[in-house]
Amino acid sequence: MNRKIVLQLERLICLHNTCRQLHALCLTKAAKTPQKRMQSISKTITTAQLCRNPCRSLSTKEDKYSKKHKLFPIKSKQEKQVVEIWQNMTISELAKAMDKDVDHVYEALLHTNLDLDSLEENSVLSEEWVREAIKKSGMKLKWAKTKQEKVRENKDAVKRPPSDPSMLVPRPPVVTIMGHVDHGKTTLLDQLRKTQVAAMEAGGITQHIGAFNVCLPSGEKITFLDTPGHAAFSAIRARGAQVTDIIILVVAAEDGVMKQTVESIQHAKNAKVPIILAVNKCDKPEADPDRVKQELLAHDIVCEEFGGDIQAIHISALKGDNLQALAEATVTLAEVLELKADPTGPVEGAVIECRTDKGKGPVTTAIVQRGTLKKGAVLVAGKSWAKVRLMFDENGISLNQACPSMPVEIVGWKDLPSAGDEILEVESEQRAREVVEWRKYVEEQEKINEDMDVIEAKQQEHREAYRKNLESFSNMTWRQRKSAMYKANKHLMNSRVAEKTESEDLTFPIIIKGDVDGSVEAVLGIIDSYDAEDQCELDLVHFGVGDVNENDLNLAETFKAHIYGFNVSTNKAVQQLAAKKDIPVKLHKVIYHLFEDMKKELNSKLPPIIEETVKGEAAVLATFDVTVGKKKVQVAGCRVQKGVLDKKLKFKLQRNGNVLWEGNLTSLKHHKDDVQSVKTGVECGLSLDKDMEVKVGDEILCVEDKEVQQEISWDPGF
Repeated sequence: MNRKIVLQLERLICLHNTCRQLHALCLTKAAKTPQKRMQSISKTITTAQLCRNPCRSLSTKEDKYSKKHKLFPIKSKQEKQVVEIWQNMTISELAKAMDKDVDHVYEALLHTNLDLDSLEENSVLSEEWVREAIKKSGMKLKWAKTKQEKVRENKDAVKRPPSDPSMLVPRPPVVTIMGHVDHGKTTLLDQLRKTQVAAMEAGGITQHIGAFNVCLPSGEKITFLDTPGHAAFSAIRARGAQVTDIIILVVAAEDGVMKQTVESIQHAKNAKVPIILAVNKCDKPEADPDRVKQELLAHDIVCEEFGGDIQAIHISALKGDNLQALAEATVTLAEVLELKADPTGPVEGAVIECRTDKGKGPVTTAIVQRGTLKKGAVLVAGKSWAKVRLMFDENGISLNQACPSMPVEIVGWKDLPSAGDEILEVESEQRAREVVEWRKYVEEQEKINEDMDVIEAKQQEHREAYRKNLESFSNMTWRQRKSAMYKANKHLMNSRVAEKTESEDLTFPIIIKGDVDGSVEAVLGIIDSYDAEDQCELDLVHFGVGDVNENDLNLAETFKAHIYGFNVSTNKAVQQLAAKKDIPVKLHKVIYHLFEDMKKELNSKLPPIIEETVKGEAAVLATFDVTVGKKKVQVAGCRVQKGVLDKKLKFKLQRNGNVLWEGNLTSLKHHKDDVQSVKTGVECGLSLDKDMEVKVGDEILCVEDKEVQQEISWDPGF
């Protein structure tokens, strides 16, 4: 027979016998005590263990040694998850490294002094809070091996060193016309270049910079910048002063010095640009040029007749009087300044305005300050670059080159630069891309540093608050402190960042589109002055240059926003789509009309307020009681002093200036007749809808509640 089968049979027989012995031991009377019974059972089990393997026999010593040094199975220790961390980790990056979702990180930091409401997924956490989140998650950390970043080489484009004086040639002066709104700046330019720009301007207001080259009868050339006089365009005027050589300050003889006049003087002083005073509208009967000059003395504008060095020319822009003298004064001052430029080498210039043209794409109006601009040149301005495809003058005539002080329209930009950006010519497109990438990198680094400063300041603030909070628990036991801290932080459980609900505050989302960069900047400048957030929050969803398009409509539909366009248009397809989606698109040509419209929409968002109007007043002359059924009711005998008492309206009982009751009348009688109303001078009896003691001398007021539309407190300055 097979040996394995024999061994298995022997084991079975041995186990059977062991079971019989155990059963007998349990029933035997010999083992009376539990100790003896247990010893017998133990011996029997040991014998059974030997029987299970007949080939193995243990000596008594070996058996004792095995019992004494019996090895128990070792449980394997569960290893903690290792999380790789690095400097400036964001919340989303930490969650990904921990293989958890973002909410897990928020929960780990929930009962700390970190302000979770101020954090978003892309917020950077300091090392302290990264360690805290990993520790509370039962994990351990290790620093990731990071390659030492090489310091990036500065690839920016810079201006050339000053040119050799022998290379300089005379250039036309760049003259800026400045002054208060409606003082005749555009009319003056019209006379100089013999065009009618003012008639084409909406509302007679120049609403973005225009650059023009004017040839005088003497053969001299002057480049004029026409800057808007409106308060909204202060930033554009400041930019105009930075690229100009001479400023002509236009002041109306009958109005004198106004707000924008003072601002223009300040811009000229900041830019250190000489001024020529043009006293306009001298043909009017009420004109007083001497008063204008005296008012300007308060702003350090001293004319030649008062011992200063500023030329003052009396003109009439409308009639063209004395304009030749103004032009000669400008040319004379330019000669004194000895304005020269180097027409050779790479081009340098300044962006005056920029816009998006349907056929040409991004277009800029610029003034060349150095070098000669030619077709095919590669330019960099701000974070945009261009290969010049086309150039035009102010009349739309194509140019092959542009010399210093010449205004020119440039076509070929990849993106729109910003008005006021410096233009520099580079040697190749590759070099232009390097410059733009470097400038974007610098801007990103600056933004990161600013964000880190804000985060550190916030964290320091909350650490201080947490420390002060702990000091308030210093006299408690640890159990009391833990209980008090739990109660103090309990509200945080219901305000997790991931579970924020939509704000219940009133919000007015808007999208702004403008024709040129300067116009958009001016509109945004006024929006920045919005100070009525407590009434209705103004949410700027998007802004840009160009006509209203389908992308704007999609954004407006998503955010339920109003679209405001300034000097732009919409094609028929966009209009139909906006009407279909019920998206408000408001287009305006004059800036203050745009903000009047915006204020109306903001007013409509506000809930109406209830205003009380007193319709009638009556004096109580006597009181008496009447029986109605089984109940006595007090009746006040009154005389109407003013207005009308109408039973339908609300009434008030007033005593010594204090309102004691407010409600309705149960009855209003004239003699014995029930009446609906009582007029001035008529006596009546009335009873209130509440048991109230009325005394002689009290006043009864009849008031009407009226819903009145609230008005936004914001004043855009128009």
